[in-house]
Amino acid sequence: MEYKKLFDAEYKVMQIVWDNEPFTSRELAEICFKELGWKKSTTYTMLKRLIEKGYTKNDNATVTSLISREEVQKRESKDFVDKNFEGSLYSFIAAFTSDNDLSDEEIKKIQKLIKDSKKQ
Repeated sequence: MEYKKLFDAEYKVMQIVWDNEPFTSRELAEICFKELGWKKSTTYTMLKRLIEKGYTKNDNATVTSLISREEVQKRESKDFVDKNFEGSLYSFIAAFTSDNDLSDEEIKKIQKLIKDSKKQ
């Protein structure tokens, strides 16, 4: 399946879906009204877009995701690095860490992640 990028509003709806699924489209509309201030019609329009893009399904008014949060994060992160850092993960990490103090724990986790990725 071709990856179709999520817009910010769509991503907000997906976060709600991931956090609450399975649930009814009516419940989704209620949550979106409470958390985002959206009318029911706005929520249903967003849901329709997400169905068309292949992110969710709505069977008998029960909404579930078709793609995991982790998969979307992986794809969105790769697109970000490709677009803003010419695909260089090193350049991204260098830019990100230049103004951020990493804790010893974060450094250890990153080192483990790099070590584990070399094994694959």
